[in-house]
Amino acid sequence: MSIYKDTERLEEAITELKQSGKSIGLVPTMGALHKGHVSLVKKALRQNDLVVVSIFVNPTQFNNKNDLKKYPRTLEKDAELLRQLSDVILVFAPTADDIYDSNIKSIKFDFDGLEHEMEGEFRPGHFNGVGTIVKRLLEIVSPDRAYFGEKDFQQLQIIKKLVAKFKIPVKIIGCTIKREPDGLAMSSRNTRLKPEFREAAPFIYKTLKAAKKKFGTKSANEVVKWVNKQFAKHPILKLEYFTIVDTIALKPVKRKSNKKTYRAFIAVYADDVRLIDNIALN
Repeated sequence: MSIYKDTERLEEAITELKQSGKSIGLVPTMGALHKGHVSLVKKALRQNDLVVVSIFVNPTQFNNKNDLKKYPRTLEKDAELLRQLSDVILVFAPTADDIYDSNIKSIKFDFDGLEHEMEGEFRPGHFNGVGTIVKRLLEIVSPDRAYFGEKDFQQLQIIKKLVAKFKIPVKIIGCTIKREPDGLAMSSRNTRLKPEFREAAPFIYKTLKAAKKKFGTKSANEVVKWVNKQFAKHPILKLEYFTIVDTIALKPVKRKSNKKTYRAFIAVYADDVRLIDNIALN
């Protein structure tokens, strides 16, 4: 396994590999790797000759400077985990100046309105940062396939839109959410949870599962009201938003249709740690 810290060296290595006919998978991460990331890497290894795992905490997708500062950075531990997985993994761990050519600023994108829903509403400009780094990584690595987890389902849909709009020749593959035994969606931010908040956090997925069951017989609006009431009664978890949307336009559901698929999305504060999750409803 090799670790590359500058773009030029990685691009040279990839050019050589592509000339020899190797297929390449890309798994973009911000590090602090967990079993969810490992599942993405394993899938990429099964489908490609080699895999590039990027480890880069992208400053332009953070609205909260304190969140950026506190985001866990564990490169040595991450590299060792990947080393144990396979010897056909390339780790790309650049600096922000290298990625952004010393101009750390995001591009403004138009994702046909997907960027204004849910996370976009509560984190203005977030998806410009996401689009900027993902587009840059796809340009640098030129992978055949790129892998993203469905925990960030809105991000996944936006990346598919990005690839279509810019005609980038890559297949975007979404991978199922990996959960802890108690149901909490795996996230690098989970390591920051204080014990009492970690103990309470599975309530999020428990509520999502109950909402899914209710959605079978009740309207979307009734389910949304019910979830808000559950969190209003919770002693320490604070609901930022819960919404039910169609999976294509990501617009809130007004009236259910048998011709559409729906998903419920949630964002919750556990003290100062923001947790997101979602669940397919049909």
